[in-house]
Amino acid sequence: MRNNRAMSVRPHRIAVLALDHVVGLDLGTPAQVFSTARATDETHYYDVLVCTPGGQPVRSTAGFQVLPDHGLELLDTADTVIVPGIHDGTALTSGTVEPEVAEALRSAYQRGTRIMSICSGAFVLAAAGLLDGRRATTHWAYAEQFRRLHTRVDLDPDVLFIGDDRVLTSAGVAAGIDLCLHVIRLDHGSEVANRAARRCVMPPWRDGGQAQYIEQPVPKATDTSTAGAREWARQRLHEPIALRDLAEQARMSVRTFTRRFRSETGLSPAQWLLQQRTDHARLLLETTDLTVDQIAHRCGFGTTAALRQQLHQRIGVAPSTYRRT
Repeated sequence: MRNNRAMSVRPHRIAVLALDHVVGLDLGTPAQVFSTARATDETHYYDVLVCTPGGQPVRSTAGFQVLPDHGLELLDTADTVIVPGIHDGTALTSGTVEPEVAEALRSAYQRGTRIMSICSGAFVLAAAGLLDGRRATTHWAYAEQFRRLHTRVDLDPDVLFIGDDRVLTSAGVAAGIDLCLHVIRLDHGSEVANRAARRCVMPPWRDGGQAQYIEQPVPKATDTSTAGAREWARQRLHEPIALRDLAEQARMSVRTFTRRFRSETGLSPAQWLLQQRTDHARLLLETTDLTVDQIAHRCGFGTTAALRQQLHQRIGVAPSTYRRT
């Protein structure tokens, strides 16, 4: 489906709303990507402009100030509003934004304007109430902070971007490019989006989601009662490990061990063991030249099919795709 609002005589007007501590890359992404979306006669489909509250300069995280040509009144005539990420400010610390910013965003949405965010710009949209009751995403590193501040938003930290034709959010940094290409595809079809992607030296579509980039460090053993059993299991992921084996290592009954294990990790022993096997497989895919079949056996999956199924379930891609990425 294409967005007919973008098919007007004049270029589709995009207002990029920069707030203090704006992320430099996020700020430049819309202008760079949307400027590459052109007709075969090189006519530009989009006009990208930058605004700030009061038209005042704002600081970026990249060591420069932004001197905008427009204030919030730009949102009154915009077809799309994009809020780049920020690295400081009340939107991140307390879940609030200046009243005039919130009102400008809400008014734009009510007029039918498409609203988008890149990375932590989702905090701004949420503070304005535009994400209540919606699925949204942001950079995986901000997920817990976002959930604490915005309990009415259904956060999905695993995807690169998400949304309908009115409100869209993207994950961190480069995912903003994915979102912009997605919007071009919605507005003008795959051919225009593919040409834009080639100009940006980007794949038109990236397999998988943000989950494949989230750091999953192996937790260190502590003095908690099942820690020794967990460490014992990590050294033997290539072997069959039964619940009774783990309980014996902790010198507990199976029932007591299961209860304490869930209390300490938030997972059942079986869920935890599967997570450890998958994380170890990811590490081997990233750092070794072992075949996928060898990795499956070293991680205790037994077969390549079992590894493929679990990896796809957790991060949305096949082993070969994950290794290539």
